[in-house]
Amino acid sequence: MQLLDYAASLQLDTIQLSGLGDYESLEPAHLAKVKDHAARVEIAIDAGIGCICPLSKGWNPREGNATDYLLKGLRVAHAVGAPSMRCYLGGGADRPNLERCMEVTIQALRSVRAQALDLGVRIAIENHSGDTQAREVKALIEEAGKDFVGSCLDSGNPMWVVEDPLVTLETLGPYVVTTHIRDSAVCEHPRGATAQWVALGDGSVNFHRFVGLYRKVCPNAGMQLEIITGRPPAVLPYLEPDFWKVFPHMPAWEFARFVELAKSGHPYMGPMVIGGPGEQSPAIKAALKEQERTDLERSLEYAKKVLGVGVRWRG
Repeated sequence: MQLLDYAASLQLDTIQLSGLGDYESLEPAHLAKVKDHAARVEIAIDAGIGCICPLSKGWNPREGNATDYLLKGLRVAHAVGAPSMRCYLGGGADRPNLERCMEVTIQALRSVRAQALDLGVRIAIENHSGDTQAREVKALIEEAGKDFVGSCLDSGNPMWVVEDPLVTLETLGPYVVTTHIRDSAVCEHPRGATAQWVALGDGSVNFHRFVGLYRKVCPNAGMQLEIITGRPPAVLPYLEPDFWKVFPHMPAWEFARFVELAKSGHPYMGPMVIGGPGEQSPAIKAALKEQERTDLERSLEYAKKVLGVGVRWRG
């Protein structure tokens, strides 16, 4: 309820509740209250769950099996009136076994096709943190069934698979039903390139071009900002042979687009609190939390006033 009220206070149109832990309770009575409250404050909800591949390093065995987990998420999404449910295959650690992970994920998705269609909820596969490139997500969607599976397009995660976010949008645009939009500061490095997630407008991605294309290829999909800051730049060592062991099929033209982005990009030189490895002190935790809230709100202002995104804020 607090998240819905917060979104309404910022004059937003939509919110993605991307995990089942976002709810105080999954009891039908509570979910009905969430749906009613969203309607009252005029916020549309996109729903979500997490990893759906049992072979993934990120799979949570407490979920039982992938079919049951997907069905649980679909029922919650339907209960709160969401037209889509975000989920993902895994993460970067799964790339060495990606083909088998994709097979298992496709099987899991197909196992709930009838229920997804009956409930009217589209399953939205995210190109998650290092697990898949756009053409691989496209293949997964088409193999599983594009009548009930689409894309949760993330514009920040392509960095970890050396993909220009505009290539991601060009490839997945027709399948996009919901999104995670954020900016990245990308630049060349002696080992290849570095990338760092930043607030919208602080990075290297041309979001004027991105939004222009977005309006054309996926005009009915909600644009959800997922702003994550406070992490140090990561090195993408594509000048080293070992890097390419998990990218055996990447076309040269796609990689050339990323190299062009890195060459034209820049490091982020503004103020930022960076969290280190392991448990953080209470003071650092509080600073990181406040920083993300501030970066989210200024990203929303950039999206509205500079990129012209959104409806409600226009009054």
